Amino acid sequence: MTTDQNRSTDMNLLHENLARAQQAARLGEAQQSRRGHEMARALRLSRKAERAAQQARLALARAL
Repeated sequence: MTTDQNRSTDMNLLHENLARAQQAARLGEAQQSRRGHEMARALRLSRKAERAAQQARLALARAL
């Protein structure tokens, strides 16, 4: 009977380790996706700021 218990325990540990590995992989994917979204947002804001600066330069040039 102890052999069956050992196999059962080993299988449970195997499944737990697999679940942990899958959870860690999903967490890594989520973090990578979040970084990608943050980078895209930063690029959009940077372009918006550059357009605003260009418009300010044009307005100043027209005023002179």
